[in-house]
Amino acid sequence: MAVKQRITYVFSILFIFFGCAEKSKKSDLKVFRYNEAVNVSSLDPAFAKSQNNMWAVNQIFDGLVAMDDSLNIIPRVAKSWTFSEDRKQINFLLNQEFYFHDDPCFENGSGRKLKAQDIVYSFHRIIDRNINSPGSWIFDGVIAEQEPFVALSDSVFQLNLQKAFLPILGILSMQYCGIVPEEAVDYYGNNFRTNPVGTGPFKFKRWIENQGLYLLKNENYPQETGNLEGVKISFIADKKIAFYALLNDKLDFFSGVESSFSSEILENDGSLKEDKEEQINLVSAPFLNMEYIGINMELAKNSILGNKKFRQALNYAIDRETMISLLKSNIPAPATSGFVPRGLPSFNEKEVLGYTYNTSKATELLKSSNYDGNEIITLYTNNDYADIITYVAKSWEKIGVKVRIELQETSVLRQGMRNSAVPLFRASWIADYPDAESFLCMFYGGNPPPPNYTRFNNSAFDDLYNQALSENDTEKRYELYWQMDELIVEEAPVIFLYYDKTAIFTSKRVKNYRANALNMLDCRNISID
Repeated sequence: MAVKQRITYVFSILFIFFGCAEKSKKSDLKVFRYNEAVNVSSLDPAFAKSQNNMWAVNQIFDGLVAMDDSLNIIPRVAKSWTFSEDRKQINFLLNQEFYFHDDPCFENGSGRKLKAQDIVYSFHRIIDRNINSPGSWIFDGVIAEQEPFVALSDSVFQLNLQKAFLPILGILSMQYCGIVPEEAVDYYGNNFRTNPVGTGPFKFKRWIENQGLYLLKNENYPQETGNLEGVKISFIADKKIAFYALLNDKLDFFSGVESSFSSEILENDGSLKEDKEEQINLVSAPFLNMEYIGINMELAKNSILGNKKFRQALNYAIDRETMISLLKSNIPAPATSGFVPRGLPSFNEKEVLGYTYNTSKATELLKSSNYDGNEIITLYTNNDYADIITYVAKSWEKIGVKVRIELQETSVLRQGMRNSAVPLFRASWIADYPDAESFLCMFYGGNPPPPNYTRFNNSAFDDLYNQALSENDTEKRYELYWQMDELIVEEAPVIFLYYDKTAIFTSKRVKNYRANALNMLDCRNISID
């Protein structure tokens, strides 16, 4: 694109966005405005795979249970629940005050009361091969083969499991488990993705794809909410333009910080610069996201990456603290413990000792690995992480390892990780539910990619993993988690980079925004001053 054309394009985007925002502002409605750099692809909970979809779905739909800001399970559609003695059966008593949003799919256009049969229908959609939901894995090997989902009455839903599985309530809090009415799916067919009908605190109003998504307050919502009258989601791909929209009071919320403009707003210690404190707020908290470089252990057998000492040397060679200071504004924490990140109750850096920066140790291990200095290792990444990977590559070159960086589109890289086409790749893993099992499942030999992108297969690890799944004593389960994490550190199927933290910026008019370690946006408690 020519420079003149690009300038015209950018100003057109700014004009359209700021103009629309100004019109909304003059209406005096209490509208919470946030941006998604990546367009929402579906508002169907069964396809709530990526953050952009999950955030929007979370406003429109409810599940049986939810997570509070401290990652405790709280009631949502379910008022209470009881486990059988063997913990293989759970009965949920439903709150009778939840109604689906008014919609033409219902008789007379009036939303009806949610019933247990709606949950049965919604969960069967997740595992229906004809639907092909990316969330079908959440019930794999967990639910009973016969009658896993049962409506005992309109107000009692029963979940039957193959065996006791402690993280199950966390799984049920995922956006995949949002409850949908069969009438809406039948009425809209393939267009249900753009015509969502749920019971959530906000109801769908309008979606102009690639431009904006508009939600209105659900006046019939049975639980207490903030004073928002609506939510507006814009789609500005350029994150710098979107951040300037926040600074100019055209947005109320911005997630994350880019190295291209972080120095303009943050001090070296990660705090807001003084001249920005009057314009915006910064909220930071642990984020259950682990950033790492994965090694395909099957492909590694044919290269130096198959040597454990070589993999350990690569881990010792990285000065994570300096990397985070230079490139991430000191927001994340260096991954110097295991793979399970900070923010989870089981995290314990005293029990799990990871890798620190030690070039002497790295050089010693490299020599022991018999690396001849000739083999070039290729590291695959996308453009968003080119700066981090360049830093890592230079760190490895300092100890004598030859590295080539291969940039790929995100979708191509993910496909390569799935298809065993890339031996060494930059990746991240965000917890699906707040339990260490959500991270350790990535290394269980019985799991395919995803989640086991590294093709790690270790019988000792697998034995510990299976023990942990059936262990009801919390402390004993944590001890098993620590042993698994220590094995990952020892075998080094990954290069540990950093434990992420959220950097959330809000406008001064936003009240009661609460950060959480899942980085899940929930607008129900937010108010506009």
